[in-house]
Amino acid sequence: MQALAGVFFHFIGGFASGSFYVPYKRVKGWAWESFWIVGGLFSWLIVPPLAAYLTIPGFAEIIRQADGGTLGYAYLFGLLWGVGGLTYGLGVRYLGVSLGSSIILGLTMVFGSLVPSIFFYFNGSEGKETIDLFFTTTSGRTILIGLAICVFGIYLCGRAGVLKERELAGSTTDASGNKDYKFGLGLVVGIVSGILSACFNFGLEAGKPMAHVANDIWKAANPGQGEFLFQNNVTYVVVLWGGLTTNFLWCMFLNARNKTFGDYVNTKTPIARNIFFCALAGTTWYLQFFFYGMGESRLGNGASSWILHMAFIILIANGWGIILKEWKGVSRKTYATILGGIATMILSILLVGFARTL
Repeated sequence: MQALAGVFFHFIGGFASGSFYVPYKRVKGWAWESFWIVGGLFSWLIVPPLAAYLTIPGFAEIIRQADGGTLGYAYLFGLLWGVGGLTYGLGVRYLGVSLGSSIILGLTMVFGSLVPSIFFYFNGSEGKETIDLFFTTTSGRTILIGLAICVFGIYLCGRAGVLKERELAGSTTDASGNKDYKFGLGLVVGIVSGILSACFNFGLEAGKPMAHVANDIWKAANPGQGEFLFQNNVTYVVVLWGGLTTNFLWCMFLNARNKTFGDYVNTKTPIARNIFFCALAGTTWYLQFFFYGMGESRLGNGASSWILHMAFIILIANGWGIILKEWKGVSRKTYATILGGIATMILSILLVGFARTL
């Protein structure tokens, strides 16, 4: 039941992440940098401390008492992740929700799941999954197989994107009317984003001492009830400060360069409506990690949690890509390829989830 609950929580988190960009498509008359930072204020500044306040009594005191190394590394990895998150938005802008999410999150999944286990193997950390476990245990080998299958599914999604590019050669939009569709530039941005986005998982590991304090306090008050579902909410506050810093500076630069500061007060646009959809997008974005923390409390913050989280996001994002008609008008071969990629990732999710029961 623990594993099943963990998989379910990761599905909810994946659904939130795979869906968060959809409300941005309802924003009218604002430049990308304007709606991105307004949504980001909810994602990184407003909602995280509110969630921590509602779930962890005295969360601010836990942060104040954390040592400088814990806070510094959590913030640093948040900064690096912020670059990945920023370029994620650009990648989706240039490639579309479906293809952009597949490439970016696929790379994030691989780096975020394997790099920490390699680090812990050489540096040691009690209770952490190390890379050797993937080769010496049945559960570990099953997780690796699931990861390989998911990578193949990502390849199929990427292949579908290449086919789509060839079929749309000479067009300035994709089938959904995306005027910013640029496969080459989007691919470069997506690779950078995928690698740096994995730093979020590194930030969670760096800030784990704060989560442990929250967990210990809760377990002392609730003996015999297992691990604290919301222990990671205090860590998110610090990691997301780093993400806010990177994104805020970049968006302000773009506002100045593109002369789009006026977006926020432009009465010719539906300001209240735009803020609402930005708030909806930003809050939905944060919910991915709110539920990730719940899933992690049931499965552990090892490779399996990260793989499941990313795989669900890719799955949901591709589903939205089909619903939003990003693949409308392509050949049957291309459409079959993207559906094959989705089906392959579903198989990988089932396999990784099964591995946690071994």
